[in-house]
Amino acid sequence: MHCPFCNAQETKVTDSRLVAGGDQVRRRRECLTCNERFTTYETAELVMPQIVKQDGTRESFDETKLRAGLKRALEKRPVSTEAMETAIERIRQQLRSRGEREIQSRQVGEVVMNQLRELDEVAYIRFASVYRQFKDLEAFREEIDRLSADRPSATSSHDSPRD
Repeated sequence: MHCPFCNAQETKVTDSRLVAGGDQVRRRRECLTCNERFTTYETAELVMPQIVKQDGTRESFDETKLRAGLKRALEKRPVSTEAMETAIERIRQQLRSRGEREIQSRQVGEVVMNQLRELDEVAYIRFASVYRQFKDLEAFREEIDRLSADRPSATSSHDSPRD
């Protein structure tokens, strides 16, 4: 590790501790040349799988594209940025945990749709309509029926008649 003050290569670690939920190590270091102290953060570099498109071409996983797709689906919906970022991290973890070097774009889309279903049903339908290329109103209706069937049945004040 180079000293950010004098650019010397010799430093020593004076303290290490886990931060960010155990995903990162914070290290206090001291330069052996100028005796200045500084902090570094260390994280594991995890390689995301290559995405195999429907036409057979391959491209690197692009978190920017993922975020843009989720933002488009969640536009004007009551979902916080924090919830969206949590969903992005879950998607990344699911794709990494497969342990594969390549993954079909269809599989990525299914993982994204599962996360959207948990976040917001309207956003899920928006994404599904583009992803599954709905051709007509009947395709929307079928997906909404499928979504409704998957919901746990809960009686709400909207379902019961009023006196």
